[in-house]
This record gives sequence, structure tokens and C-alpha cells, in this order.
Amino acid sequence: MDGAGRRGRARGRARGQPPQQEGGVGRMHQARGPGEGPPHPAHPQPGIGRAARAAATMHARRPGEGPVQPPETFTTHETGGRALLRGATSRPGGAAGGDSERALLEKKMEELAIGGDGNGAQLSVGRGVMRGRKVVSTEALKLRPEHLPTKKGTSGVRATVLTNYFRLETHTDWRLFQYRVDFAPEEDNTFVRKALLRVHKKRLGGFIFDGTVMFTSSRLSPDPNEVLELTSERNSDGAKIQILIKFVGDLALGDYHYLQFFNILMRKCLGSLKLQLVGRNYFDAAARISVKEYKLELWPGYITSIRQHENAILMNSEINFKVMRQDTVLHIYTEICDKERDYQAAFKKVIVGVIVMTPYNNRTYRIDDVDFTKTPSSKFPKKTGEEISYKDYFKQKYDLNIRGERQPLLVSRSKPRERRAGQAELVYLVPELCKMTGISDDMRANFHLMRALAEHTRVAPEARIHKLLQFNERLYREPEVVSSLTEWNMKLGRNLVDVEGRILPQEKIVQSANIKYDAGHDADWTRQLRSNPMFVCCSLKNWAVISPTRCMRDAGSFVQTLQRAAGGMRINVPEPYYHEIPDDRQGTYVEALEYVINSKNPQLIMCVVTNNRSDRYGAIKKKCCIDRAVPTQVMLAKNLASKGVMSIATKVAIQINCKLGGIPWTVEIPLSGMMTIGFDVCHDTTNKSRSYGALVASLDKQMSRYFSAVAPHASGEELSNEMTANIIKALRKYQQVNQGSLPQRIFLYRDGVGEGQLHYVFEHEVALLKQRLQEVYGSATFKLSVIIVTKRINTRLFLKQGNPPPGTVVDDVITNPSWYDFFIVSQSVRQGTVSPTAYNVISDNSGLDADKMQRLTYKLTHLYYNWSGTVRVPAPCQYAHKLAYLVGQALHRPPQPALEDLLYFL
Repeated sequence: MDGAGRRGRARGRARGQPPQQEGGVGRMHQARGPGEGPPHPAHPQPGIGRAARAAATMHARRPGEGPVQPPETFTTHETGGRALLRGATSRPGGAAGGDSERALLEKKMEELAIGGDGNGAQLSVGRGVMRGRKVVSTEALKLRPEHLPTKKGTSGVRATVLTNYFRLETHTDWRLFQYRVDFAPEEDNTFVRKALLRVHKKRLGGFIFDGTVMFTSSRLSPDPNEVLELTSERNSDGAKIQILIKFVGDLALGDYHYLQFFNILMRKCLGSLKLQLVGRNYFDAAARISVKEYKLELWPGYITSIRQHENAILMNSEINFKVMRQDTVLHIYTEICDKERDYQAAFKKVIVGVIVMTPYNNRTYRIDDVDFTKTPSSKFPKKTGEEISYKDYFKQKYDLNIRGERQPLLVSRSKPRERRAGQAELVYLVPELCKMTGISDDMRANFHLMRALAEHTRVAPEARIHKLLQFNERLYREPEVVSSLTEWNMKLGRNLVDVEGRILPQEKIVQSANIKYDAGHDADWTRQLRSNPMFVCCSLKNWAVISPTRCMRDAGSFVQTLQRAAGGMRINVPEPYYHEIPDDRQGTYVEALEYVINSKNPQLIMCVVTNNRSDRYGAIKKKCCIDRAVPTQVMLAKNLASKGVMSIATKVAIQINCKLGGIPWTVEIPLSGMMTIGFDVCHDTTNKSRSYGALVASLDKQMSRYFSAVAPHASGEELSNEMTANIIKALRKYQQVNQGSLPQRIFLYRDGVGEGQLHYVFEHEVALLKQRLQEVYGSATFKLSVIIVTKRINTRLFLKQGNPPPGTVVDDVITNPSWYDFFIVSQSVRQGTVSPTAYNVISDNSGLDADKMQRLTYKLTHLYYNWSGTVRVPAPCQYAHKLAYLVGQALHRPPQPALEDLLYFL
């Protein structure tokens, strides 16, 4: 009775029926409208939930966000402007060319009119970038060692490699002036910001504005310290908006910020192609692909980026997709209300951490909480002081009718950068107006759905090349694009840029002193592995299997298959102790684990689970990684008797051997006295303010022993300290294994570094590490190399027919002239276009030349033991990722130190 009544009331709330008892409406401070920085309570409530799931853009495999509507039209009325002296930070600047040249440039800017439309760029120079902080662009950061004669390698067979870059030819000799534009009160809608500034066109002359940064063709004032203050009236509510324009500096051709202008111009060109701006990128709604059986649409789009490369300015062009879901958050809420007794907790569990899109302003938000005390009928004060309900607000501003009056409001916490810019801390959203984005866990687990998407998103090399050339042709067919580029003396190359790459020799896979073989053209040695002994075999004498009663028969059959597969690789797998459990509740597993560990003291425990529920998996791993220190192997029941059971058993045998300290294979590495370290970061899914940095380090020449450590952190400084402390622990462990000797060379492969963090890592993290290493080594010398590893890049490489093979290296033309960087294609793919990995050596005194650095990096991609083939990154990096992911997703605490010598996290 009670449960049915609760569910009935919940359905009423979701569908707009009056509830028997309505919750109160909390107090609010004055704030912006919903979706634009709406009101926040007097006492902000902390956001709860897990880390954001895969959001937005899908590069070949990653789904995107929901549908979009055009931005609202907006007009403003100028109320006058005045200049005030405010002591802004000055930057040196020179005058532009002569009066006639300046007049021509202003005319071009006025005709370009980027400052007046809604298609401006969303550049990485964000709000707050000039506020008293020294900001060094990654483009201008000089990381290439002076002692390095060349960063080009020599090994391998030379091959012509096509890239997804077009050459940008420009013959400009004019100068631009850069200004920062702030609004008070803050206006977070880029389209509105542009409209507010556009009314001062006569005062400003020709200008280009992206929403934060403005470029002009002439100085606005001869005094660089003068802050120009203008006032505009916002048409939507009549509010007076102050506009502060501060001089940043003058730009000459070749400056990093000069390239921003090119990017803004190119985004203007994309807008001329009738593409839809969704979030930061443009998509072609007219070319949408319908996946009707799953109520999804795929919108193809383009990502462009213009940068200075080795010898020319190039435009990187990449194809991407957004998955447009047809369901709103209200649909999800209604379904949960129908099914769940505790609908509030269930809804929070599903929605917190999700990225949603609001079509009325084309913005995306991460949901941090749900406020069940507020509904669309709740009121908030506008800036004028007038109170208005959310329902009436959306009707007045967007002509949107909200039907579900009893739905709760979603809460999104704005980012610190946005709060510093004046945006409200909490943004309230109406579920009915929020489109779900990305792929849910249930969708991701649906093999048929993912395959249906992959048929369109995994674009083969030949098709990708064709689409890129079509994009180029489309730009040239549009008169507005041609006119814009011509007026600025710019021309886009018609052909993809090619570069001379190299294909490195195949590596020798070593399974014993007498068993060595080539990795193969596709870098896959699964067949050879099955019939040869492991490089280091561990003895498994005492182990246990925990399984529900209904899966026990399949568990026994799988163990027999496992014994046969392991026998072929000379791994001895004896009969285990079987522990039968009556059900698959997580508490039942925890009790069984405690009993088995106490009574049998096994080396390893295999747990059979009926499905991939994350809470049960986390409970098993917590018990055996935190409470106790026992390696575990979790098996899905459906895999115990599948068609490919022998292949599964082979992989499980290798995993078990590794988790006990064994090593299946290695490669020939001529360097001795070397330690390789991988480091990666993963966010905690239960505490968004906390992340975990994991470190995995090799301890011997054969890469047959490893040390691992993981630590939480909440800031960049804390991360650097913890990483350095764990490297020192790894060195002490290395000493124990190598008769008191420290490694002569240390290679740190650092993953998890965003482009905006590169300067901090270079200036602070590396400096701190060198200081601590000097304390450890004392008067002895050490050689340190720090290599930044980046997987999420838009660079693609092709051969004239098909993907480049594993071992393809590109270290010229598309690389950065200020960096010691290179690209390596290390893995083979059967579908779609292979993605290279970018490496940036930011510190190096190893004495190795560029060729040896590239060869070592490629060798390390062969040593990840969850796959008998190469992977995208060096194995220590992949191990670090696996460990950080395990802790961030399941453990939420560092594991037992007793496990640090084992690859227990595979």
C-alpha cells in the first residue's frame, strides 16, 4: 500500500498532477535566468555524484550530445560610452601601417563582421586568462632542448604519409591589436556579448570579437593603460551592461595570439557553410544519419585548428560526430518514478554526473545534484527585482511551454573559472528542457546499438580522405568563404599535406632465451603465444573459485578449459577450492571472500558474477585490495561457456600469471640500468573534487618486475608532490631488487596532462622532481627524461591505401618547431582509421638521440600483458591508467601496500 502510494505520487510529480503534499521552495538570491547562470540558494548545497560520463564529441567512436535550436535573436540599444583611466596592465605595442593601410584593414574587419554574429570562435583563451596571472601559451612554450641537433630519427623504411592537414598560405604584413573585453554584470551568452558590443561599432571601428578577446586594426587609445568603458542596454530585460575593454598587446605575424585571429576567421567560414553550432563545434544537421531503431541521430561535423608547424601555418581538419538523443531528462525521471520505490535516490544515481544539453541556448551542463524542493512553478528574482517562475521565464524569453509542473529542478555547479567571471555558482535546469547526451551505460553495454553507431562513425582511411577533400571543396564552393579568405590575403591549400615518415623495424618478442619471433606486420603475436612457455612462470598452488549455485557447473567446465590453455604455456593450474554461494548479492560475495581468505589463505580468488554491476565489482575489489591483499579474477558468467571460451581462457591464464608476479614475454632493450615509469590520473566517481594519480615503474632490464603506487590529490601542487614521493619509493624498491644500485636513466612517461597544464608541469613538476632526485642521488649523476603522452588528438595519418602499419613515425612538417615532439602509430585496427599518439619530450639529459628515444618508446608499447599485441601508449602508462581507473571507479582509496609488487589491477 505504502509503496504503491509513493509510486503513484511520484508519477503525479513527473506528469504534472498535483501531489498530496508539496515541498517548500527555498530562498534564492538574485541571479540570471535558467541556463544562463540562474539563481542560487542562500547557502549553496554541495554537488554530489560521480564523474561526468563521456560527453559531447565523438571522434569516430565517441557519441555526442542532443539536438539543437538556433540561438535567439537579440538587439541592443546604445546608451552612450565613456573612457575611464583604471591603471590596467600595459603591454608594449607599436603603431600599425599608414593611414590608407589602416583604413583598408578596418574596412575588411567591418565587412568580415565576425564581431556581430553568433558564429564566433570558442577559443582556449578563456575568461580570466589575463587576470594577474602569467599565462604562457603552449604554442610559445620553448621545450626543445638546445643541445638537441635534430629531433628527426633515422631508423626504418621511409614512407610517404598523408595527414589531415591543409596548408594555409598567407601574405599578411599588417598588425593587429588585442584587447580583453569584460562585462558587468557578467553575461555568459556569447551571442548576447557580441550583440552588446556590436552597437559600439562606430566607436571601435573594425574589430573581430570571439566573446572574450577582441582584435582591432588600430589602437583604441594612445595610452595603453587606459580602460575604455562603454554601456549597452540588454534588450531582453532592459538591464544596463557595462563593457570594459583593456589593452593586452599588439600582435605581429608569427605571434601565438595572431593565430587566434586565423582560427576566428576560419570559424566564420564554417558558419558560412550553413553548419549548426553545437557547444564548441559545427555540425551538419542537413547530413544527419538516423538510427531509428534506437531513437538516435548522428550529426557529422568538423573540427579545425590552425597552428604554426615546423615550416608553415597548417590547418588541422578532422571529422567528428555527435549523437543526438531524442529523450529528455523528464523521460528518464518518469520511467524511474514508475519503477523505483525510492525514486529520488534512484533518479539521483542515474542523473548526477551526466552531461545534458539545453537546446534553447545550445549549452551543455554537468548535473551535480537534483533539488526536489523546487519545480518549474518555483520563483526566482530577476535582476530588476521582479519575481518570476521558471515556467513563465521560459515562456517569455524562449516561447517554451513547460507541461510537467511537478518535475524537480536539476542543479549544475559552475566551474571555478566561470564563477571568477561572475557566473552564479548554481545553475538550475528544467528536466523537460534538457536533452540527454552521450551514451548511457546501458547503451554502451548494448552490442547491437554500438555496432550500429560504429558502422557510421568508424570511417575507413580512404573514406576519411575523401570526406576531408570534400570539406575543402565545400569551402571553395562557398562565395562568402572565398571572399573572406581573399580579403585577408589568405589561401587554403587544396591538397592534404604529406610528410616523409618512417616505418620502424618489427620488434622481437622474447618468451625465453631460445624462443624469439617477430611481432608481425599487424603487431599481434597471439598464435605464437599459445604454444610457447611464458618468460617468467609463477607457481599457482592454492586458489579458490567463488560462484553462485546456478553458475557452478559452467565454472567447473571453464576451470578445465583454463587448465588446458595454461598447460600449453607451461603454467601449472591445479584444481581450485570451490565455494558455492546461494545468490549474487554483493554482501554474499563479501562474506564468502572473508571465509575463503581466513580458511584457505589462497594465492588468488576467482569470482564468477552474473552481470557487470559496478557496485558488486567494487565490493569484491575493495575486500581483496583494501581490507585484505589477495589478487582476484572476476569473471562474467556468460563468458564461461561462450563460443570463444578457449581464447578467453588463454587470456585469463596470462592475467593470472601476471597477477602472481609472472611475465609472459618481453622485448630486447639494449639499455641497462634503466627505469621506465608510467603515470596517469583518473577522477573519483564519488567525489568530483578528488582524483587519483597512479604510478607504475619497472624494476629490471627485462621489464619483468614492476612497482605500483597510487595517491589521491585535489590540486596540481598536491599531485606533483605525491607523484614525486611515489617515484622516490620506486627508486628505493629498485635498490632492493638491484643490490643497492639506483637506475642510471629514468624515463617518465607522463599521461593525463591537458594542454593548458603543460607549462605548470614543465616549470614546477619537473623542477620538483629533479630537486628530490638530487637529494636521493647525492653526488652521483642521474639522467632523467620526461615525456608527455597525449592520446586525445585530432591528427590522423594515412597511407595512400589504408592505415599506416604499427611502428609508423612522423617527426617533421606537422610537429611543433618549439618542441621535441613526434607521433607514433603503434597499434593496428581492423575497422576505421588508426589514431597516432603524440609524444612531447619536455626534459631530457639521457644522452639518447631522437632515433633511440623513438625506438625505446615504440618498444614499450609491446609490453602490456592484457593484450598480445601493441597498444597506443607505452605499457607503464597503460598499467598506470588501469590502476588509476580501478581506484577512481571501484576502490576510492589507495590499495594495500602488500600488493605493490604485483600487476594485480590487470
